[in-house]
Formats: sequence, C-alpha cells, structure tokens
Amino acid sequence: MNRRHLLLGLAAAGLDLNAQEPSPGSLYIPKPHLVEDRKLLQDFMDEFAFADLVTAGPGIRITHIPTFLNRSAAPYGTLFGHISRQNPQSKLFDGRQPAVVVFRGPHSYISPTWYTKPESVPTWNFAVAHATGRPKPIADTKAIHDLLAQLIAKFEGPGSSYNFAKLPESYTNGLIAGVIGFEMQIELLEGKFKLGQERSDADKQALLKNLASAKPARSIADFTAEFYKKLIADS
Repeated sequence: MNRRHLLLGLAAAGLDLNAQEPSPGSLYIPKPHLVEDRKLLQDFMDEFAFADLVTAGPGIRITHIPTFLNRSAAPYGTLFGHISRQNPQSKLFDGRQPAVVVFRGPHSYISPTWYTKPESVPTWNFAVAHATGRPKPIADTKAIHDLLAQLIAKFEGPGSSYNFAKLPESYTNGLIAGVIGFEMQIELLEGKFKLGQERSDADKQALLKNLASAKPARSIADFTAEFYKKLIADS
C-alpha cells in the first residue's frame, strides 16, 4: 500500500491525522529524565522554594514567590504562598482554577567536548519539579499572619533573632491587608532531572569533573552590586 492509499484509509476510518495523544501534566519528560520519588521531589521543593506560580485564566500570568510545603496535607503535600491583592492572579484563587507551581534547581550548559565520543552536541542540564493544583484563598487576617510566620521561619532559619510575632499588630495588619494567601493541594507532581544519567559511566565522570571546574554563575550579591553600580551611573 502506498502512502496516499494509507492516508486515505486512515481518513476513511475517521482518524484525525494531526491529532496526538495528549501528554498528562504540564511537562514533557523523556523516560530517562523522569523522577517519581515523592520524597526526593518534596526535598527538592523545600530546598528550591522560590518558585513560579503559573495560571492561565484567561491569559497566562506568572508570579515569582517563596513557598512553604506541608508534606502531610494530601498525598503529594499542600503548598502555601501569598501574592499582592492587586495581582490579577488573586482573582483565580477560588479552588476551581488550575495552576502550576514550577520549582527550578541548578542548571548548566554542557559542552560536547566533555564527552568521550566526538559525535556529540551541546546540551543543557537542569532539574525541575512541577506541582499542579487548584489554589484556594486564605483571606482571614490571623490565617495570613500564621502563613507569613511559617514562611519567615523557614527562610530565617533556626537561631534567627527576628521574631515576626513580636511586631505590633498596627504594623503587620496594614501589610496583611495588601496581600492574599493561598493553599494548593498538589494533585499532580512531576519531576524532570536532566542530568546526563542516561550516559555512560565515563561521560558521567567527565560531567562531574568539568562541572566542578566550570565558571560558577553570578551570585545574587555580585548581581545586586553590579545593578547598584548601573543605577548610580545612570542617575
């Protein structure tokens, strides 16, 4: 059977030649890069907790926020965060509109010269986790206060002298009035770690060696200092 006859036969059978099986979730993940270990992904979200809140109702919007994960609430856990009440995304916190929270780990360019075989091309290694759910609003003043206290405690770390609870309510209530919190039970948790794990042992060792000696990315301290210099120069 030639190609023309094959296509006609498929069309006659009522098949959409352009249709593809929709992939579940929000992320394309080749099998070698799929990570399904729940604890590993939850540890990853805890470590890289500054995430991207993505919604699409009606237009795509992305807000970059710190998050707090409660692992015991729901099978995959429940995420908590807050955004400005002026942010249009706040109108989507109704428990029905879907959202994806994207967590990004370290990443790096990978040179083909690092591999043992010359038939190689450049690539980029990275690790991400996508948490999908339907955010619900947290609008009660005390509930938002408690959420902010949890977030601050997470990032301040043990031994910090800062105590959010000791700030006067006249101050904190004014701040709280300008934000809205959310909780999002994770309905789907996707992990993609593209770290060359499918390559040979020799290539893995070469990756580790070259990544260890590669020029590190600019720190937030260096980036901020350069930005301040530019502000002064432009003023």
